[in-house]
Amino acid sequence: MAEITAATVGKLREMTNAGMMDCKKALVEAGGDTEKAVEILRKKGQATAAKKAVREAKEGVIAQHIAPGGRLGVLIEVNCETDFVARCDEFREFCKDICLQVCSAAPRWVKQEDVPEEAIEAERQIYLAQAKQMGKPEKVLDKIVDGMLKKWFKDVCLLEQEFVKDKDKTIEELMKELSGKLGEKIVIRRFERFLFFS
Repeated sequence: MAEITAATVGKLREMTNAGMMDCKKALVEAGGDTEKAVEILRKKGQATAAKKAVREAKEGVIAQHIAPGGRLGVLIEVNCETDFVARCDEFREFCKDICLQVCSAAPRWVKQEDVPEEAIEAERQIYLAQAKQMGKPEKVLDKIVDGMLKKWFKDVCLLEQEFVKDKDKTIEELMKELSGKLGEKIVIRRFERFLFFS
């Protein structure tokens, strides 16, 4: 068996962004083979999304869902890094789940950074007026408003919503879990929700 040196462990850590002990265990399991160790870490989902953040997700799918009755439809774009992952069952299943989420939970934006400043300010003014009506002291108003805004973001931002199939996970956690499992950056790029009014 090949000797596991600190340099080898360091190199694997740089490649995967996994913890030192995880890298060492993977190298031992792989008999010192760095490429096999990378595969082991990817399978275990320990090569974190942080390293993937700089990579580009240029592949992916446009998925759709029409709710029973045909009065509500959803289109989403979910990106990944390779065509191979875009065609795999787990990725496709994730896309279906995101369609269902958008259909059921009606988010308005993908992430907090997408929310226009004027929408945030409008909500802030509403919450400020509500807090004042409740007779809250002036010094705690900002804290109360910030708390209400945080809750609002969880309602209107897809990534912050609780997953409709598992309330213990947010959509962002679900996405990161899949990213770790598949070893690629996964990005929910955009969505559109169509509601038919008669």
